[in-house]
Amino acid sequence: MTILDSIILGVIEGFTEFLPISSTGHLIVASHFLGLDQTAATKAYEVIIQLAAILAVFFNYKEKFTLEHTTLWMKVFIAFLPIGLIGYIFSDQIKSLFSVNIVASMFIVGGIIFLVVEKFFIKDEKELIQNVEDVSFKQSIFIGFAQVFALVPGTSRAGSTIIGALLLGLNRKASAEFSFLLAFPVMAAVSGYDLLKHYNEFTDESLITLLIGFGVSFFIAYVTIKLFLKFLEKFTFVAFGIYRILFGIALLLLFN
Repeated sequence: MTILDSIILGVIEGFTEFLPISSTGHLIVASHFLGLDQTAATKAYEVIIQLAAILAVFFNYKEKFTLEHTTLWMKVFIAFLPIGLIGYIFSDQIKSLFSVNIVASMFIVGGIIFLVVEKFFIKDEKELIQNVEDVSFKQSIFIGFAQVFALVPGTSRAGSTIIGALLLGLNRKASAEFSFLLAFPVMAAVSGYDLLKHYNEFTDESLITLLIGFGVSFFIAYVTIKLFLKFLEKFTFVAFGIYRILFGIALLLLFN
């Protein structure tokens, strides 16, 4: 992997990880065009740029990483449990689901769901939960079960949690913020597990490439989180729904 490859993948990971468009699908396409195979070294690199994205959540919401917000993090942990348990128990079956056709199909299905939810299920803004602190424990567990759908490749972790939150009465901004916070334990668990599996792939020769990818991913993720929230103050998820459908069709045409 070259430094340019590292920068490109870092930008893609940082930009797509917290948007409801699946970072996995975009990294597949990027790796294909860059001629990068899914080797252990590539997987190790992906762990590093995911860790950078986790760090971006912390710096965007560092005021919530205090004892004052213990109740909020209890709700986040409860929402994490379904995907943590199911992902661990059925990890081999989940890996067998991976294929470009499934990724593309879930892009399209997810896009249609976003359009349907925006059309029929979004209530008046005044009736919706505005603040993540006001999410109930019951709503948290249901959002957690919605996140389980993200185990199907191409569904998007952010997409499934945001859809679940919208259907449970959170407004768009609060749905996105809960998804960001929920990403912290989910990605920490996944990246930590992958780090243990691939730590031997980190060598002195690749250190510069890894550091550049880490820095790029962190910066792009940090900025993307802020811009995404600004976007949701004025716009809906319709654009993401349309984009998912078009990207899914493009994947099917490109790889079939």
